[in-house]
Amino acid sequence: MNRTPAMMRLHHPGHSRGLIEIPRWYFLLSLLVRKELRVRYRGSVLGMLWTYVKPAIQLLVYYLAMGRFLRLNAQIPNYIVYLFSGIVMVNVFNEILRNTTSSIVGNAPLVGKIYLPRELFPVASLWVAFIHFIPQVVVLLIAAVLFGWRPGPMNILAVLGGILLVAMLALGLGLMFSAWNVLFRDAENIVDLISMVAIWFSPVFYAWSMVQAAVPGWLWTVYQCNPLSVAVELFHYGFWAPTRDGGGTPITVITANAANPPGFGMWICVGFAISVVLLVLGQLVFRTHESRFAEEL
Repeated sequence: MNRTPAMMRLHHPGHSRGLIEIPRWYFLLSLLVRKELRVRYRGSVLGMLWTYVKPAIQLLVYYLAMGRFLRLNAQIPNYIVYLFSGIVMVNVFNEILRNTTSSIVGNAPLVGKIYLPRELFPVASLWVAFIHFIPQVVVLLIAAVLFGWRPGPMNILAVLGGILLVAMLALGLGLMFSAWNVLFRDAENIVDLISMVAIWFSPVFYAWSMVQAAVPGWLWTVYQCNPLSVAVELFHYGFWAPTRDGGGTPITVITANAANPPGFGMWICVGFAISVVLLVLGQLVFRTHESRFAEEL
């Protein structure tokens, strides 16, 4: 059957329909993910085992410095679970943001030679980050079970919500910075700065209640508008709050630090709203500069 002009969907050459077109390219996306993994671990003896080793070393250093030396473990029960659940969230955010930022420049030969939706490269980087994320969650899950983790449906929902929130936030920012990185290599340095401070502007080492008690009300509002802070709190609620002390008492009973921040439901909505806006804005910025990628690279 011949198509009439009315039946044909035309679009500007070199442009795709954005992220909504990615499912149609699933096979190519899977090839890009496998390529990134092969390149990353080429010549490596431990290979994927590094996804366990590096977080374990990071956790040990932070636990000794913050938990033992600064004695935060005396203020926050089961501090090792509290700390690791926050580190896991920040780690996946940082990896997605860094990988997506360099994804277009790192795939310059493909970008310049063939047509395919350019969003495939940031999305492939996101999937690679989540492949590295899974082993960390497994280790966190084992640690939480050892400390008496007894989750309910809301705890599981909080974990899934935290993962979705971080994915949207990091991908939105990654789309923006990947486009800017083609034009200005300073974008990677800005991303490095964001990654460096992200762990300190989220309740990873400390409880949210410490921030609320130490800063003015307006600054507390700004702090809670950070979607990454909300994602970390969701992971705390999912993995740490249902743990038990040595006598079997739930953490939510023995300490006020496990209680959600005031208006937590509202902050979750705000976090998701900001992440959706950043994802849409990231897509718009990406599409604006997409036609220049091949020329600049």
